[in-house]
Amino acid sequence: MFILWAKTMKIATYNVNGINGRLPVLLRWLEASKPDIVCLQELKAPNDKFPLKAIEDAGYHAIWHGQKSWNGVAVLARKHYEIQEIGRFLPGDDDDAQSRYIEAMVNGIVICCLYLPNGNPAPGPKFEYKLQWFKRLTSRGKQLIKHKTPVILAGDFNVMPTEQDVYKPERWQDDALFRPEVRLAFKNLIKQGWTDALRTLYPNEVIYTFWDYFRNAYARNAGLRIDHFLLSPQLEKRLINAGVDKEVRGWEKTSDHAPVWIELKDK
Repeated sequence: MFILWAKTMKIATYNVNGINGRLPVLLRWLEASKPDIVCLQELKAPNDKFPLKAIEDAGYHAIWHGQKSWNGVAVLARKHYEIQEIGRFLPGDDDDAQSRYIEAMVNGIVICCLYLPNGNPAPGPKFEYKLQWFKRLTSRGKQLIKHKTPVILAGDFNVMPTEQDVYKPERWQDDALFRPEVRLAFKNLIKQGWTDALRTLYPNEVIYTFWDYFRNAYARNAGLRIDHFLLSPQLEKRLINAGVDKEVRGWEKTSDHAPVWIELKDK
């Protein structure tokens, strides 16, 4: 009797909120969860301070685009996967120096790791920057989805798409993460043909990926869903599982986000 085991690939995204200060948490989670590919956001570290040796010792290689404060993105892949950098700036504004986007090819999939601007206070210049950044992302998404190569847009979108994605939505009406313009931008991006992985598998469940440090938010489960996986049509049928490692948010000295992951059948 022969048993055929389906090979799968686990891909995660995690706003680590300071990679060096929270490196023990990151390494502990990598060991426990064992994702094949990881998108990281908010490194808060310049390029020369990225902890490459610790990442390699954990069994991964990496590409990254660092920045000292607030920004910084990276893609990690287990060492049996080849990782090739495609680009490290979101097209559309040659003067934008913020490190919020990096694009790589891993195991035949284009991985786009992104950290969309927060945008607060809204209205204001930061909110306008957020809308312009979203416009550029939508334009890039339109280019990527036309091709036959499978694509994933993953990261901290700083968007709560619907009222289902926020605890007590009435308190967030004027926040840049929930304003109608931003929710519409996310909706228009989805309309290009992207699949919201978590919401597709769990259409009616309350799912959060972020809990504020203040007001005992995690203990009350007063969270937000702002970290997303968007899959191109080639990957929709390969999606078999998804989830949030919520318990990581409860660890000591951890990020205010929890890792989000999907599982794909190998082609």
